[in-house]
Amino acid sequence: MKKKKAKFTKAKFEITVMASLGVIFLVVFAYLPMFGLVLAFKDGDHVLNISRAIFASDWVGFDNFRQFLYDKDFLNVLVNTIGLNLLQLAINFPAPILFALLLNEVQNGKCKKAIQAFTYLPHFLSWVSFAGIVFALVNMDTGIVNAALLKLGLVKEAVDFKGDPAYFWGMIVLTSLLKGIGWGSIIYLAALAGVDPTLYEAATMDGANRLHKAIHISIPSIAPTIVLFFIMQLSSLLNNGTEQILAFQTQSNLDRSEVIDTFVLKYGIRKNMYSYASAVGFFKSAISLLLISVSNFVCKKITGQGVIY
Repeated sequence: MKKKKAKFTKAKFEITVMASLGVIFLVVFAYLPMFGLVLAFKDGDHVLNISRAIFASDWVGFDNFRQFLYDKDFLNVLVNTIGLNLLQLAINFPAPILFALLLNEVQNGKCKKAIQAFTYLPHFLSWVSFAGIVFALVNMDTGIVNAALLKLGLVKEAVDFKGDPAYFWGMIVLTSLLKGIGWGSIIYLAALAGVDPTLYEAATMDGANRLHKAIHISIPSIAPTIVLFFIMQLSSLLNNGTEQILAFQTQSNLDRSEVIDTFVLKYGIRKNMYSYASAVGFFKSAISLLLISVSNFVCKKITGQGVIY
């Protein structure tokens, strides 16, 4: 007996259209622009007509890549990029996990919602606005931070947090933490909400305290989520938040603030060096692909969990 074919109902049509919009978005904004990577292997710098730069410029092979690798700023840019990301990986990655675990222990519903609302708010501020608030707080003449440090005797004179390169990395890490800890904890709170309550009840009957429950129940239960985001974080080791870096970057701290993303932006947009900037971007993407493959392989071997199966 032949099975009847499922009818293509109105509901299925609507779902198909919605899914198709996502596919179209990916094709237009993710896959089609990849054709522009051919610029990395051509001499299309300073050609105002992009289509002419792609199709009519001379083929130069890996010359643009060699130019970047031998650039006098290459080592400094690479150190700034990796150094900042390693610091954020060590500090900012575990912070939302710890915050979610602590917030999960809050029993008072109103208090919990108030904390969530307060910590989520910075995420919705643009980096320009957030940087403006930070600069006002650390201002050498009127900022409350310098006033407090001087009052407590921790410094002898006002500190130039904005212009001194020595403080740039610390400001980036701290502001990223303040802006993202609340929002970053949402996914972990959602994972914790799915943990079977009977596990906690059984642990309580066995005499386990809150710390024991967090270590032996909560963390293992959300381990797949942690591994997933850890792999994604590792794959982004050469990616920095361009908006954040540009908001805090000044001419005086350029030695510590220039990263690959800002380097590409300046050469590609301001100097019209399309081929050179494309080569740098291609280099970064290739390293990111390698990192996500290696980190996924290692995590699967150690924990049995990964992004790519």
